[in-house]
Amino acid sequence: TMMALDQAVRSGKALYAGISNYPADKTREAASILWELGTPCLIHQPKYSMFERWVEAELLDVLEEEGIGCIPFSPLAQGLLTDRYLNGIPGGSRAAKSWGFLKSEQVTPALDKVRKLNALALERGQNLAQMALAWVLKDPRVTSVLIGASSVAQIETNVDCLRNPAFTVEELNLIGEILK
Repeated sequence: TMMALDQAVRSGKALYAGISNYPADKTREAASILWELGTPCLIHQPKYSMFERWVEAELLDVLEEEGIGCIPFSPLAQGLLTDRYLNGIPGGSRAAKSWGFLKSEQVTPALDKVRKLNALALERGQNLAQMALAWVLKDPRVTSVLIGASSVAQIETNVDCLRNPAFTVEELNLIGEILK
């Protein structure tokens, strides 16, 4: 795979090499191979959100050590960390469809946490999506974040997360308690 990435860059078909969702040990290995080939790995796209925190165990440290940027995808947990599911699963939503990545059996058990997180977001003067994006961006090792907006209004709302990016220790502790 790393040889294919190297070839894509060398042939001009890609400007840079990046990987997605590799665990820490494989990220270190991939970065080493790419350096040896002369095509450094510039970015890693892990799945990361308040509900998907595996990157915190080791990956973020490896990315920092290797000088690789981190641009998480699915920071809103397929829409779960928005106001869309606060009152259950609406018809036409991702969770209502049988073929989507977000399953109804994932939504229902998480609703209590989502509602508590939403209450905190409102106290912070944000909607839940804005707080969830600010939370992912709070770590300086996170370079940027991928948002899957389907409208200009969603983009504008999501960018407004930058109006209140900082969290108090109390807020982070409360989020930690909610997510247990």
